[in-house]
Parts: sequence; structure tokens; C-alpha cells
Amino acid sequence: MHGPSLRAGRYPMQIVDLRQLTSRQLEPLLAEEAQQWRQELQWDYRASIELIKKFVDARSLTGSAVIEDGQPVGYAFYVLEEQKGLVGGLFVSPRYSQQELSRRLLADTLATLSGMPKLERVEAQLIPFGYTLDPILSEYGFRLYLRQFMLASLPQTNGAHIFDVLPGLIREGSGAGLILERWDHRYFDSCARLIQLAYANHVDGEINDQYRSESGALRFLKNIIILPGCGQFQPDASFVLRPPHENHLAGVVLNSCVSAGVGHTTQICVMPGYQGRGLGRRLMEASLQALRVRRYTMASLTVTSGNERAVRLYEKLGFTTIKKFAAGVWTTYGA
Repeated sequence: MHGPSLRAGRYPMQIVDLRQLTSRQLEPLLAEEAQQWRQELQWDYRASIELIKKFVDARSLTGSAVIEDGQPVGYAFYVLEEQKGLVGGLFVSPRYSQQELSRRLLADTLATLSGMPKLERVEAQLIPFGYTLDPILSEYGFRLYLRQFMLASLPQTNGAHIFDVLPGLIREGSGAGLILERWDHRYFDSCARLIQLAYANHVDGEINDQYRSESGALRFLKNIIILPGCGQFQPDASFVLRPPHENHLAGVVLNSCVSAGVGHTTQICVMPGYQGRGLGRRLMEASLQALRVRRYTMASLTVTSGNERAVRLYEKLGFTTIKKFAAGVWTTYGA
């Protein structure tokens, strides 16, 4: 399944199965990757790196690596979920030909996935550093959806007391009559229903098919709240809106800490029927204020460019786009 040996300049290169390597061999490459995340996105990627090392040493991370003179200079991995494959990571050292080696790694990954019976879908939401994956994904038949990584500063006002968000009944403005509460794990199931309904016929439901079912949305929630891939979940800066005496949620915003003083909004959505009332802004303002109180100095998020209303809201709240990347989706019916 692996391609032929490569040559970049005068150095012989080859692609090997990722399960042939140890975390010690990958450590210099992973350190380079963590540095890129820190420098460009203000993201401490070390928790994700440690998880990758754990799976590598267990010989359970499926994927490929590019080897030059015995040293890994790039790698890609994928995970399988029922009839779906997810390209979970792809990184090539900036000291080498990132575009070409990424093409080879992605080709190897897709050749492996295409040989799997009953595979119906492959998703790839990868943030490359120093180059673009768009032409590579397009070449292999992926539909592309442009996304934006946005960042906002959270200035602290000198000498002024910052009031924490007080949960309770909202009596005026957007959300009047609803109850604002901090996240609690008892909301898992109702939040999964909210996500499924909020993303029905939405572009983000095309990008991430977990949004299309309650069970998938529940898996998504547990990934961003329990696992460290999206930072350390911050329940004190995460909120729900709900009607009094009702079990369903009108909206939710979830935040994680991705590095010292930097928060990241991992999810925000509003139930159909409540949309268009300013609830998204109310939730974002609550979460940003909660981050300020806790001395966070920056906040980030990702948004699909086609979701123009959300992009405009984030811009009004002080977010600016610092990076654009493509989310790719390949399906058997679209091939």
C-alpha cells in the first residue's frame, strides 16, 4: 500500500507505516509541530502531542511517516468510525518540501482508506503551516469548505472591577425570559439534541456528520469536553440558555483553555425557533466576560466562511481572521 521511495534534493526518502516507529523517533518532529501551533495560533499543542505519543507507542495509531536518513520528517494519521474515515493529523517539517511530502502522505492515507470495504465518507479538517492543502484535497475529489481561524484580544481595564457573569433569569434584552446557566454534565443529552437540530440543513453539518444525529453529537461533545484535543474544558466559561421549567436548551456556548491565558470556543449554537433573536451574541458575550474575569488575555474560534452571519458577529465582537484553511469531505456518492 505504500508508495515508492522519494527524493527531495539529494536525500533519499521513503514512506513507512507509522506503527513501525516509536514516540522517541517522532519526538523532534512533534516538537516542531507544537512550536508551529504556539507561534501561529497561540495554542499549546503539547497535550495532543502526548496523546499521539501514547497511541504511537501502543502501535495503535494508523497512518504513515516520511523518513529521511532514518529520521521522520513528516507524518499523517487517520481514525475510523463506522463507515467514516477521519484524517486526524498531517504535519511536515518546514525544513523540507511540505507541499510535495504532504501530497505523498495524503495519497498514501487515501489509498489505504479507499481499500477498506463499506467506507462511505472521509473528512479532513487540517490546519497546515506555511502552505495549503487545498489543491491536494481537490485533486483527490474532496469537496472543500473554506474555514477561518479567528483571534480576539481580551483587554483588562486598569483600575476597573470586572464583574463575573451571574447566571439566572434574563430580564431584558436578547434572551429575556430565558435562564442563563453555567455548563453542567447533566446537559449532555439535551445539548446533543440541540446540536442535531441546530445544524440540520447547515453547512457545518455537511462538514462534520457527527452533527447529524444525537448519538454523533454526543460523541462530539464528549470529545471536546472530556478529551484534551481541543484544550482543557472550562465549565466556568461555558453556558447554556434554557426556558424556565423546560428540559430542552435554547442555546449553548462551550469554551476550553488552549494555552495560558488563551481560551477557545469549541461550540456555539442556537436552537431553530430561537435564532435571529441575538442569543448567539448573548452567549458569546457571557463567555468572553467569564474569560476576562479569569484573566484570559485572548480568545480564538473557528468558523466556516459560508456562515456569513456568524463571521460578522465575531468581527463585531473583536475577532480577526489570522488563518484560513479548507475542510475537505469525500463521499462515495460524490466520487
